Amino acid sequence: MAVIASLEDRQAELSRILARQHHAFLRDGPPGVRQRREDLRRLKGEILRRRQDIARALNADFGQRSARETAIVELVPLVRAINYLSRHLPGWMKPERRRVSPYFLFGRAWVVRQPVGVVGIVAPWNYPVSLALVPLATAIAAGNRAMIKPSELTPATSAVIRTIVEAVFPADQAAVVTGDADVGALFAALPFDHLLFTGSTAVGRKVAVAAGHNLTPVTLELGGKSPAVIEPGFLPLRAAEQIVFGKLTNGGQTCIAPDYVLIHEDDRDAFVEACGRVVAKRYPCGFSGSADYTGVVNAHHYDRLAGLVRDAGERGARIVRLGREEPGRGQCGRAAGARVMAPVLLLDVTPQMAVMQEEIFGPVLPVLTYRTIDEAIAFINDRPRPLALYYFGTQSSLQDRVLERTISGDVTINGTLLHYAQDDLPFGGVGASGMGAYHGREGFMALTHPRGIYRQGRWNAATLLRPPFGRLTDILTGFLLR
Repeated sequence: MAVIASLEDRQAELSRILARQHHAFLRDGPPGVRQRREDLRRLKGEILRRRQDIARALNADFGQRSARETAIVELVPLVRAINYLSRHLPGWMKPERRRVSPYFLFGRAWVVRQPVGVVGIVAPWNYPVSLALVPLATAIAAGNRAMIKPSELTPATSAVIRTIVEAVFPADQAAVVTGDADVGALFAALPFDHLLFTGSTAVGRKVAVAAGHNLTPVTLELGGKSPAVIEPGFLPLRAAEQIVFGKLTNGGQTCIAPDYVLIHEDDRDAFVEACGRVVAKRYPCGFSGSADYTGVVNAHHYDRLAGLVRDAGERGARIVRLGREEPGRGQCGRAAGARVMAPVLLLDVTPQMAVMQEEIFGPVLPVLTYRTIDEAIAFINDRPRPLALYYFGTQSSLQDRVLERTISGDVTINGTLLHYAQDDLPFGGVGASGMGAYHGREGFMALTHPRGIYRQGRWNAATLLRPPFGRLTDILTGFLLR
């Protein structure tokens, strides 16, 4: 019979791993650029070697997940991020010369980016590979060591992540620890040198409190209700094509998916009709058993989504189903997933409905109307700041007004999701949708300490500002106070 470790045993195990990594970091010192790039190269190679294993594991965890979608939304951004980090690393690691005041003319000042030490990474279940390994690659590029806690909701994928990490790194450089929410709480409370968490706002608050006891700096990538604003008269089919893409990728289980649409009241019906056309074209085989559509991760989340739709309907919303979950085998001949939800539009939604009170995280899209663009702006600003904002239109005056008068994480104009794929843009939220940013240069900066260094010259004005003070001191002080 297998022995189940107590929480005390797990806490001791986590502390031992962290202590070994801290010791190794102090023993070996910061790795050079050549070593970091070699580590990234080997990580990328192992990911590509395990490509089929990753696809199979994700399909098992979700019940139905497109292998092609996995390649597009998990592996491509991950590999490109590793390439970007490796390419720019030498420039980021160079000491940055800083200005010296003329009164210290013969001195020198510069900044070096120093690894912080050991980084804790808490990864979510919706994109469990890329949201674990992009932070790992960033930590390695920054010269750190790392511990990863993947989600317990995707156990098959967590096992593949562990295999990849163990094949590339010794345990004192990178380690994967698994376990349930209680283990996750123990993990967040460890005295890391930096903690990067991706997940829900509710759990993010708990993580921030746990990290605060150790004064651990945190990067929180959370979520929220990301709006898509469509300006009056914008082509409904063009907007529908992009919003359907953003909403149905990964079955809607994307933290930056459009969570609701704000459209002019005269344009709503045309947009709804366009969404139906786009869905029929994109998913000709239906949804259950489709090779191109992802199921809901587990029964609990499926029931939660069904409950949101049911609550909206009971409160007066009009439910528009854009497909149906067919029993048995899908039209494409693949075994049907048990937790497949066809897309749903909700019309005549009110703010009091549950679907407008929480992040949806599934293929359910409320479509709300406005009469003026200022009404749409006010609706967004009356709610917590979202992780993403999407604007569709061609009128620069209206676009500028929406972007200037709202605050959010990143923005995509006339599209959805694709700001995440831009390697040179920071990714992060604000307020309830997150704290700090990573990706690209910002990720490297977040996981390093800017260490300022000043080398004093033999001659400088400071020699006149030491006792014994005299008339020359008064003259220089007066000049400096001008």
